[in-house]
Amino acid sequence: MNASPPFRLTDAHNHLQDDRFGGAQEALMASATRAGVTRMVVNGSGEQDWPRVAELAQRFPAVIPAFGCHPWSLRQQSPGWLATLESWLDRTPGSVIGEIGLDRWMLENPDRWRAYRSVGADFPDPPSLEEQEDAFCRQLTLAAERTISVSVHCLRAFGRLLELMETHPRPTRGFLLHSYGGPAELVPSFVRLGAYFGFPGAFLHERKLRQRQTFRGVPLDRLLIETDAPDQRLPDDWNRHVLTDPVTGNPLNHPANLAGVHAFLSQFLEVDAEVLARQTTANFERLFGSAGSGAAGR
Repeated sequence: MNASPPFRLTDAHNHLQDDRFGGAQEALMASATRAGVTRMVVNGSGEQDWPRVAELAQRFPAVIPAFGCHPWSLRQQSPGWLATLESWLDRTPGSVIGEIGLDRWMLENPDRWRAYRSVGADFPDPPSLEEQEDAFCRQLTLAAERTISVSVHCLRAFGRLLELMETHPRPTRGFLLHSYGGPAELVPSFVRLGAYFGFPGAFLHERKLRQRQTFRGVPLDRLLIETDAPDQRLPDDWNRHVLTDPVTGNPLNHPANLAGVHAFLSQFLEVDAEVLARQTTANFERLFGSAGSGAAGR
C-alpha cells in the first residue's frame, strides 16, 4: 500500500480518552500526525470521562471535544448529569455534543453487552428504550439551542431515530450518524434532516458488505470518515498501525488508521484519494467548525 497521503485527513469520531490506551495519547497523536490526521472529534460517553476529553482538547489543538451521555453509560450517571454536561460545554471552547443515541441491540442481547463491556452480573441493567429516548432528546435539544453539532450512535433503532429527529429540535449545523449501519432507503430522509454519515474502519471487513454498499448512496457532501478508536479495528491487510491493550493484550484500533480507512473508501467509491480527502475535510469543517484547526500533536 502507498505511504501516508500528502493531504489532510479528519477523524469525525474517536475516543482518544479511553483508558485502554494506557496513557499513550502523546505517542498516538504523533503517529496520527504522520498519517495525515489534522483534526479529530474526541467523544465522551458520560460524566466519568468528560474531564479527560477536556484535558485532551487543552493539550492538542487538533482535538475537538465532544461531551455526551452514551446510552450504554446512562445508568452510571448522577441525577444532575445534564447540568454537568452543560457546564462542560460552557467552559470548553469549540466543544460539541456526543456521543448520544439509541441502542436496541443491548436490550436484545444483555449478556453479550455485558461481556463486551467486561462487567459482571451485578452491573446495572441496560436502560430501557424510553430512558434512552428521554436522554437523547434532551441532548439533541441542547445541541439545537446552542447551534452545535451532535454525534449519534444508533443500533437497531433507525426507524425510531428518524421519528425523533423529525419531531424534535435539531441543530442547524447538522448531525453525524456515527458508523452508519442503517438501511440504505433511509439515507435520503436523514439527509433531508441534516445528517452526515461516518464511515469506520470496521466496514472494511467482508462481513460488513451490506453496510459498505449503503455508502454508495451517501452524497459526497455528507460523507465523513472515522476510526472510533480504540474500537472498530480494520482487517489485518489494512491495519497499518497495530496496537494492543497494555493490560489485557487485546487488539485495539489506532487513530492513525484513519489513513487506511480513507485509502479503502477512495478505492471502493472510485473517487480520487485527494479529491475524497478535500471533500471529507470540507464536510468535517462544515459540521464541526474550522476554528482551531492544526496538526495533531502540535
